[in-house]
Amino acid sequence: MDSPPLPSPLDPLELAGFDFHPVVVLPSDYEVYDFTRGYDPNRVLRSPYGVGRYDEKRAGMYETPLFGGVRNIHVGVDLAGPVGEPIHAFWDGVVHRFGYNAAVGDYGYTLVTEHLFGQRRLWALHGHLSAASIAGRHEGQAVRRGEVIAWLGDRHENGGWNPHLHFQLSVVAPEVADLPGVVAEEDRAEALRRYPDPRLVLGSLYLDQVLQATPDGWLL
Repeated sequence: MDSPPLPSPLDPLELAGFDFHPVVVLPSDYEVYDFTRGYDPNRVLRSPYGVGRYDEKRAGMYETPLFGGVRNIHVGVDLAGPVGEPIHAFWDGVVHRFGYNAAVGDYGYTLVTEHLFGQRRLWALHGHLSAASIAGRHEGQAVRRGEVIAWLGDRHENGGWNPHLHFQLSVVAPEVADLPGVVAEEDRAEALRRYPDPRLVLGSLYLDQVLQATPDGWLL
């Protein structure tokens, strides 16, 4: 009898029933941002903690040469917090890649972990980290569910952004410590297959939540 075919990396992920650890421990009053109207780094925040949405078109937000003026659909989830906020491994895994993406508007210090679910492998990129987050790291190094694996970086080390984590899943192994965190409209469909919704492991965050519109974004 022939063996059943191995799943394709691009098959939909089934992760129901896993008890994932929060990547950033958010308080109950975190904000949910709306960047469809643009990005003001000097806006007044209602909380130092917040969530930036997946598959959101962010017009006017990515203006540095890195993005070529055309990449503006966000394919990760942003988790904002104070500089130095701990970042936890959502599940057991290993360090896959780490490095420093130095361009203005890029990730700065970056860590990619690899996780195994049956026959499926899943990679998680953690961007905008502190320099200390990759000190002493080596590829293949084990990480455990709930372990502090990194910290939020400041603007001088995180690509020039207000402190937050860019968290992105990938069903295709990154060759380096980098993934396209925003894509152009014509690449959106393929990107959503390669980079599934991080809420698969982060939890709902804003799905099925009642959101209140404010001048600064959306508030739970």
